Amino acid sequence: RFFLPLVLASLPTMATGEEIAPALQDSWGDFWLFRFFVNAAGYASIVVPGFLLIQYFKRRNYLETGRGICFPVIKSCVFGSEVKSVHQEDGSLPPRAEPTEPSTARQVFKLLFCAAGLQASYLTWGVLQERVMTRTYGATETDPGEKFTDSQFLVFMNRILAFTVAGLYCALSKQPRHGAPMYKYSFASLSNILSSWCQYEALKYISFPTQVLAKASKVIPVMMMGKLVSRKSYEYWEYLTAALISVGVSMFLLSSAPNRHVSTVTTFSGVVLLAGYIIFDSFTSNWQDALFTYKMSPVQMMFGVNVFSCLFTVGSLLEQGALLESVRFMARHSEFTAHAVLLSVCSACGQLFIFYTINQFGAAVFTIIMTLRQAFAILLSCLIYGHTVTVVGGLGIAVVFMALFLRVYARSRMKKRSKKLPPGETPVQKV
Repeated sequence: RFFLPLVLASLPTMATGEEIAPALQDSWGDFWLFRFFVNAAGYASIVVPGFLLIQYFKRRNYLETGRGICFPVIKSCVFGSEVKSVHQEDGSLPPRAEPTEPSTARQVFKLLFCAAGLQASYLTWGVLQERVMTRTYGATETDPGEKFTDSQFLVFMNRILAFTVAGLYCALSKQPRHGAPMYKYSFASLSNILSSWCQYEALKYISFPTQVLAKASKVIPVMMMGKLVSRKSYEYWEYLTAALISVGVSMFLLSSAPNRHVSTVTTFSGVVLLAGYIIFDSFTSNWQDALFTYKMSPVQMMFGVNVFSCLFTVGSLLEQGALLESVRFMARHSEFTAHAVLLSVCSACGQLFIFYTINQFGAAVFTIIMTLRQAFAILLSCLIYGHTVTVVGGLGIAVVFMALFLRVYARSRMKKRSKKLPPGETPVQKV
C-alpha cells in the first residue's frame, strides 16, 4: 500500500481534466482512485486465499476423499451439487405465476401495490443517497459540519440488511434445492459492491440527474458485453434505441452551462466513476444470468451474493480501520444513522418488490414502472436539491425516456411474435 501514493503522485493532476476541490486534496485518503485501490487490496486479501483453498480442495479431489464435520460445508462452498436446470428465457427469474381467471379488481390492486412499493422504495432511496453523499451533518451557525465520505460503509450497511432479509425469507418459505457452488456467487458479489461503490462515489462529482441518465444508458455496455462474450445477436430496434439513448445522454451532458452550481458540474472523475459503475453492473447481470442455469430462486441469488458482499466489505473496512470511524460518525450524528438505516431498508425492500412484480406481471410491466421511477427521481432531485436543467438538457432527457419506452414496446411485440413461431424456430436472443 505504501507505493500507491508514489504511483498516483507521478500522474499529473491536470491529466484528469478537472480541478479537484481543495477539500479533496487534503490527503491521499480523500482521492477516489487511491481509495479504490485500497478497497481492492482489501478484497484481494480475502479473494486470493479463498482461490488458493478452492484450488487445493479440487486438486486433492476432496469431493471423493473428504471426511469429517467440515465436509458438507466445503462441499457446498467448493463443489455444490452440480445439478443444473434448463436456462430460463428471461435469464434471472422463474416463470411468473398466473392465477387461473384472476379478478380484474384483484389484479389492479396488485399492480398498484407493486408500483407504489417500487416507487416509494427507490424514490426514497435516491433522495437519501444524494442527501448522504452531498450534504453535511451537524452544521450550525458557527460550525460548517462534516460530510460522510466512506462509500464502502454505506455499501456494507445495504448488504448486511439485504442479507438478513433474504436469509429470513429463504428460511420461512419453500425454496428449490440449492445446487450452485457457493464460491461462484463471489464473482457477482465483487462486481456488485464495486458498482455500488462507484455509484455512491460518483455523487461527489456529478449531479444525481446525470447519474440517473447514465444508469439508463447501461443497456449499451450490456449489449456490447453480450456481443463480445456471449456472441448474442440483436434486432435492429435494439441498436436504434441504444443509439437514441446515447444521443439523449450526450445532449444532457453537453448542455451544462458554465455558471452551473459546482455540485452539478460533470467532472472527469464523475464520468470515470459512472463508467466503472456501468461496467461492473453489466458484468454482475451477465454473471448472475449464467448462475441461474442452476436451479435456484431469485431470493437465493440475493442471499448468496450478499453473503460474500458482507464478507468482502466488512473485511476491507476492518483492515482499513474505517469501520470504527464510521460507527463513531453515526454516534456523533443521529440524523446520519437514521438516513443510513432507512437507505438500507429501502434497498432491501426494493429488491423484494422487484422479484414480486416480475413474478406477477412480467418484465415489461416492471420496466415501465422503473422507467417512470427514473423520471420521477430526476424531478424530485431537481425540486429538493435545486438542480437546474437547460432546454437542451430537457430534450435529452425526453429522448432517453422515449427510447426506453420504445424498447419496452418493441420487446413486448417481439415476445408476442415469438410465441406464434412454428416449432423448432427460435427468435433472436435479446438483452
